[in-house]
Amino acid sequence: MDAAARAPLRGITPTGLRGVIPPIFTPFTYGGEAVDSDALGAHAGWLLEKGVHGLMPCGTTGEGPLLSSEERMQVLGVVLDVAAGRVPVVAHIGAATTAETVALALDAVDRGAAALSVVCPYYYRLPPPALVDHFVTVARAVSQAPVYLYNIPQLTGNALASALASEIVARAPNVVGIKDSAGNLQALKEYGTVDGGRFQVICGSDGLILPALRQGAVGCVSGNANVFPELVVGLFESYRLGQEARAEQLQATLDRVRSIMLDGRSIGLMKRMLEWRGPRAGSVRPPLPEVEDAAVRAAAQKLGDLGLLP
Repeated sequence: MDAAARAPLRGITPTGLRGVIPPIFTPFTYGGEAVDSDALGAHAGWLLEKGVHGLMPCGTTGEGPLLSSEERMQVLGVVLDVAAGRVPVVAHIGAATTAETVALALDAVDRGAAALSVVCPYYYRLPPPALVDHFVTVARAVSQAPVYLYNIPQLTGNALASALASEIVARAPNVVGIKDSAGNLQALKEYGTVDGGRFQVICGSDGLILPALRQGAVGCVSGNANVFPELVVGLFESYRLGQEARAEQLQATLDRVRSIMLDGRSIGLMKRMLEWRGPRAGSVRPPLPEVEDAAVRAAAQKLGDLGLLP
């Protein structure tokens, strides 16, 4: 590991993002009726106290697809206010249509987002040229802002291979990296070859954080870091400092946490576990289901056995 990789860092460097970036929860009032801005701000502040390197509002774990455009900008505004320039705020602005994505991108840049994350359009299966055109159109609309692609084909129905990423970068140079949540280590490695190796790979699969870092990933967007930020930050920092045994131990603990909290399949359960630690997480928004009290107690017991909850 070179000296630059070992240097102190938090969130962003002249070459891009670094570190642990939680896709921050969006707390709602009871029944998912409205965004709870006070709870959101408190959670963002708590994450910063725990040492995260950035924040990503309105992502998958943040229930972004269930927010209106106005709510997404409300959430972004709260997070930007709390971050106050201490860490980069990466606005997830992906939407089903190109026009809405462009509008969200322009608004997010105007509000001060440090970078943008753009997921593949969802529902309709798109041919590769249409995917490329979509991302190029969005990136060119905000040509001075760094843009990160977001690949999660199991939810969008559209996949971004490294060859497509290369085409996008060739036409829109402000596309500087990708958050990959497909869970494919070989694909992560291939993304690292895009743009002569300058393309930044951010791991979106918590089970692959350590292997991804070993392959050159610059950081992770970790849903579990909403609840246990110290664990994920500790994993990243241990690897960065060359403490391989400690990093492996923390990845193993994170894997147990993933299993207990259903690996992101229940945002309701993750929110309840956060509230077990103190910060208010609020409701999920329908049609996402709330979690049964018995499941909350069972998960809390298992996490307590790991020494992660009182």
